[in-house]
Amino acid sequence: MNDWRGSTVALESRYDFSAVQAAMQRYVDNDLLPGVSYAVFVGGNLVETRCLGFADKEHADKLTLDHIFRMFSSTKLITSLAALILFDEGKFALDDPVERYIPQFANRRVLRPDAQSITDTEPASTLMTVRHLFCHTAGLSYGIFDPGTVLFKAYVQANCRHPANNLAQTIDKLAPLPLRYDPGSDWEYSVATDVLGRLVEIWSGLNFDEFLQQRIFAPLGMKDSGFIVPAPEQSRLCAAYKGPDLLDPNKPGLIRIEDYPYAGAYQSGLRMMSGGGGSVSTLPDTIALLRSLLPGGKSLLKPETQKLMMQNHLPEGLCVKLASFGELKGKGHGLGGSVTLTPGRFDPPDSIGEFQWGGLAATHWWISPKRNVAALLMTQKHMAFWHPFSFEFKSLVYQATQNTSRAIHEPARLF
Repeated sequence: MNDWRGSTVALESRYDFSAVQAAMQRYVDNDLLPGVSYAVFVGGNLVETRCLGFADKEHADKLTLDHIFRMFSSTKLITSLAALILFDEGKFALDDPVERYIPQFANRRVLRPDAQSITDTEPASTLMTVRHLFCHTAGLSYGIFDPGTVLFKAYVQANCRHPANNLAQTIDKLAPLPLRYDPGSDWEYSVATDVLGRLVEIWSGLNFDEFLQQRIFAPLGMKDSGFIVPAPEQSRLCAAYKGPDLLDPNKPGLIRIEDYPYAGAYQSGLRMMSGGGGSVSTLPDTIALLRSLLPGGKSLLKPETQKLMMQNHLPEGLCVKLASFGELKGKGHGLGGSVTLTPGRFDPPDSIGEFQWGGLAATHWWISPKRNVAALLMTQKHMAFWHPFSFEFKSLVYQATQNTSRAIHEPARLF
């Protein structure tokens, strides 16, 4: 068997991933992506890894397994895993009120429909629970996807997402603001996972980064993951890019972005310890993370909790909604990612039950218990979350792994 950490060659696999490689290379050659790294699992077996293109086009720095990526919302999987480790230890129940642990969140108020002022509110009719935080049904917002609204302005004015905030300060800034809707009654992508990160601190008695290091990164051998890139390793951080037209993801052209997402990001002097989007990682580290959720991996959760994580927890009638896509009918949400209930037009037909999420700069992961396949896809292009390249990658991986009997070792079923 090849050492996958030092190679881009497939491992223990007789699958043909040539179509996957050709498609991803096409996006690089057509100046749509600077470079792309990916990995594929069948059962618990890693059957493909590949690095294509560049980590830094301008300096002709070829993308390798050592390069570090801005994970953005792929951080949510790490935070959710951290919380569920504590769930297994009995530190909380999913339907516990958040105010039991964060008193500032008591007596929540909700913006009235068509409110013209941030003070135009009414008492919330339900309590915010920990489950709501996992599922983005807590009534919170992000303050970045709805410009011009009352709540958007309030989040900006309160500096809720300022990179200098620690998690306790984030809570202090959020607490006076009203909710967008009664908890559990709607779905909106939000800072809920940052609140969950603060709860990890409260439940564990450790700073968030300390808990991740002690309970996730060190046990899984994730040596390059965290919220900073040490000064000697800064050259390993991939350059960031954007396309010439955010409304046309297939328009060629890559524009380098400096100081992304802000000046001094991921350096020791100013780090955004955000449970929702502040981490960095590498392909090997994230392979280790994903493998911990697959058969034969070094699982950090009880089997029943791992299964619970990948089930839909939204009430009937609710679905995931994204600013650029609207309502995604057939997409529920589990404890850390979306769950495909009914495949949409971009989904493989047999992707029912797939658990997935990704980040703003195009790091994507997914696990399909039904198909016994999982994969990871990483690049650094702004606003490339749920992008044509990721849809094509997934479709081709599903096609390449249709017959799992072709693997050298018959993999175990996920559940």
